[in-house]
Amino acid sequence: MIDISHLAPTETIKIIIGASSQKYQGWMQTQKEELDLLRLVDWEDSFKERRIEAILSEHVWEHLTYEEGVQAAKICYKYLKTNGYIRCAVLDGYFQNKEYQNIVKIGGPGPLDHPAASHKIVHNYNTITNLFEEAGFEVELLEYCDEDGKFYFTNWNPENGFIYRSKRFDHRNQNGNLGFVSLIVDAKKVEGV
Repeated sequence: MIDISHLAPTETIKIIIGASSQKYQGWMQTQKEELDLLRLVDWEDSFKERRIEAILSEHVWEHLTYEEGVQAAKICYKYLKTNGYIRCAVLDGYFQNKEYQNIVKIGGPGPLDHPAASHKIVHNYNTITNLFEEAGFEVELLEYCDEDGKFYFTNWNPENGFIYRSKRFDHRNQNGNLGFVSLIVDAKKVEGV
């Protein structure tokens, strides 16, 4: 459970799922131990009748199966305000870089303590769009590769959710060369519950 009792009743709630060391002004950090994407009771205990403006998730959804991803998206949908959104970044299965694909593959490339060891899916723009649409969201693609590996980029606002592993901000992307990309979407709740 996360404690939001210090927030005024009208104060905007923006959370980072699986924040690790991510810390951004105006955003609350959460870790799996206190707010598990798949445990509805964590959300009920944390937010009760309050609704969330925005959810930021950088490289979390690949640690869920497709079905778990839909379940998590449905829980998020329930606790978002109308017009609230999830900015979600995941690994891109269509990025045509052999080293990248070896590192991000399901089960990871090596020891069990490697972050990729718990990867359960490597999404592409079709699977992540379908996943969030199945949960009721409208999806806008911000950064992604198509089936031929062509990279697409929309000039998104980092103040609405900063993604480090992105075209503009990842240190591995320099001089017009892409060394590491993420598939990034905004999934928006357009109807109230």
